[in-house]
Amino acid sequence: MESVWLLVQILMINLVLSGDNAVVIALASKDLPDAQRKQAVWWGALGAVILRCMLTFVAVLLLKIPYVQAIGGVMLLWIALKLLLEHKDHLRVEESPTIWKAVRTILAADFIMSLDNVLAIAGLANGDMALVVIGIAISIPIVVWGSNLIVNWLQRFPILVYIGAGILGYTAGEMMLQDSRLGTILSAHFPGFIHLLPLLLAAFVIAAGSIRRYWHSVFNT
Repeated sequence: MESVWLLVQILMINLVLSGDNAVVIALASKDLPDAQRKQAVWWGALGAVILRCMLTFVAVLLLKIPYVQAIGGVMLLWIALKLLLEHKDHLRVEESPTIWKAVRTILAADFIMSLDNVLAIAGLANGDMALVVIGIAISIPIVVWGSNLIVNWLQRFPILVYIGAGILGYTAGEMMLQDSRLGTILSAHFPGFIHLLPLLLAAFVIAAGSIRRYWHSVFNT
């Protein structure tokens, strides 16, 4: 059951963090004929899976270095806050007139915008590369083929973004605790507190996003 829950978290994080990727995919292939658009999306999805797996594998190795995982946790916490506190500008991309130009655009966009996904999945999987590969292999095709649908979901159901941001905050806390140096320091000085850290960070991220949403609605009405 733990593996199933981790897989669900990986899928949720990929869906929530891939809104920009979905827009780029839609723009890159929208002017191609139907048959060529499907080919471009298929090859782009396959390349994105391989690329994301390679990047995540490297991240998993790097996170074993002392304090790197703690730094990754802080970065992931910042990503979670940005997800709720800022309106992200989508990457501008020109429509691609050929299949391979569209594929290159999709891969380049995935590489540029993969830091948050890679960091989150590497932290969640905790070295279990089988979960990483399965989660990425399932979620990226969903993102690619359902790009327009995902963008609409995220706009219509903001709760999905809050859930994803909460998972990111929780994962950030777990990454800090799992760091070989920082985790030991926190355990020694705050033995009764450390198990609450992931929950507190998840609650902090969601609360910050909710407060911002409230103030935004008050001052824009």
